Amino acid sequence: MQHYTHKRRYKLIIFLGTIIIGTLSSIYTKSLVDELKNEERKKVELWAEATRQLVEPGDNDNSVSLTLEVLKNNTTVPVILADANDKIQHYRNIKVPSNNSEIYLQKKLAELKEGGKFIEINLGDGELQYLYYQTSTLLIKLTWFPIIQLIIVSIFVFIAYLAFSSSRKAEQEQVWVGMSKETAHQLGTPITSLMGWVDFLSLKDPHSEALSEIKKDVYRLQNIADRFSKIGSKPIYKNLNLHELTTNSVNYLKTRSSDKVKFSIQIDPNISIVANQTLLEWVFENLIKNAIDAIKGDGLIHINSEIIDHSIAIDITDNGKGIPRQNLKTVFEPGFTTKERGWGLGLSLTKRIVEDYHKGKIFVKESEPNKKTTFRILLNQS
Repeated sequence: MQHYTHKRRYKLIIFLGTIIIGTLSSIYTKSLVDELKNEERKKVELWAEATRQLVEPGDNDNSVSLTLEVLKNNTTVPVILADANDKIQHYRNIKVPSNNSEIYLQKKLAELKEGGKFIEINLGDGELQYLYYQTSTLLIKLTWFPIIQLIIVSIFVFIAYLAFSSSRKAEQEQVWVGMSKETAHQLGTPITSLMGWVDFLSLKDPHSEALSEIKKDVYRLQNIADRFSKIGSKPIYKNLNLHELTTNSVNYLKTRSSDKVKFSIQIDPNISIVANQTLLEWVFENLIKNAIDAIKGDGLIHINSEIIDHSIAIDITDNGKGIPRQNLKTVFEPGFTTKERGWGLGLSLTKRIVEDYHKGKIFVKESEPNKKTTFRILLNQS
């Protein structure tokens, strides 16, 4: 639990850090944009003044030269000079097509007027002209810069995350397989010895009930070792009866749990699936054991099935303590457990068997605190 709390906290810190960086970048860029807007406004005002002086230059040749220089040096801000009747007198920094140029310029003028950026030029004697302008291409690019920067950073982080996740998954795969093979190997020797002792004791008292139960548990240990040995190997699939498969798992656990635990099975006896018996029994046993823990040895465990869109849905429901909503997304992750003892690998292994080996799905269908929890398995029909 603590591991996943820290994991969520780190993700939140990274997310907030990204938001803060993006926000600061946007604020800084906006300040630059505002400064450039002011500069553009001053440039257009100077352009307007130059236009006015060009109309009435007086006798000052230097003033005319300066005015022409100002007009020529505006190479970034798109402008249109029009009179009070919207007749275009001049335009600059606007790419005009060769065909229908007048129509295009009138549309562009309407667009600039709609933008609301203009400077009034008083030429005297009541004659007015209007200089309409819009944000320069450079300013537009600068406005989009923080957004593009954030997108690029996000793509980079996403790719890095995928690479990290893929590497971590491959590493986990090796750990899973290595641990499983080693566990099967370590169990092999004592199981063989126990089986020899069981056979020896059977010769002395072949009808002993206790010996019969010991024999079942020894064979169960052999089955567990066989399960671990299959992790990382290609399993053998057979056509299996679902009712028989679930009943076997329930019967085994029923004799090893409290009499207060009641089981209810509603599985269609005609349903068959293509699966690996050893691994799928492991799935049912893990889920039923978790249900027994959830009801604390006193309650009801109900198992039923139904056909949904060519898939077989198997629901395992208990009336126990339930799963907190904040843990629903992490219950299948390695290390998650609410028990005082245990490694938290049962549900992770269950998910692996269902989804990786049987191409099915497993999820928490519903969970209500202190009422019930339902795990649903979806498998393909045979």
